[in-house]
Amino acid sequence: MAEEEINEDYQAEILEYLSAFENSIGAVDDMLKTMMSVSRNELLQKLDPLEQAKVDLVSVYTLNSMFWVYLATQGVNPKEHPVKQELERIRVYMNKVKEITDKKKAVKLDKGAASRFVKNALWEPKPKNESKVASKGKSKK
Repeated sequence: MAEEEINEDYQAEILEYLSAFENSIGAVDDMLKTMMSVSRNELLQKLDPLEQAKVDLVSVYTLNSMFWVYLATQGVNPKEHPVKQELERIRVYMNKVKEITDKKKAVKLDKGAASRFVKNALWEPKPKNESKVASKGKSKK
């Protein structure tokens, strides 16, 4: 009797995982259909070079990830397959593109404005001659 309960628990858990997997596959299929509905050249013409690199990297990463899953379903350990090195190589390039994007978003320093702030913030003593002349002018009036 305990074995039947365990089997039912496993079956329900496996069914949940399979259902979630099926939903994920459907979402991937929808995204791929959307991506494939526009020709690559037409898509890339609308993007700047950095955005083109992002699209290419995401595409190749997705393809290799799907191959990783395929290998796992075929009983091959993907960690021992060259696809692992390929995914690592793609991640390195994705990080480089992210660094470039972050540099573009970084705040730029306006050197002229900064120097004016510093110059105006510094205290400058008045020359001795200037203070005497000012006080003499006031007393004569």
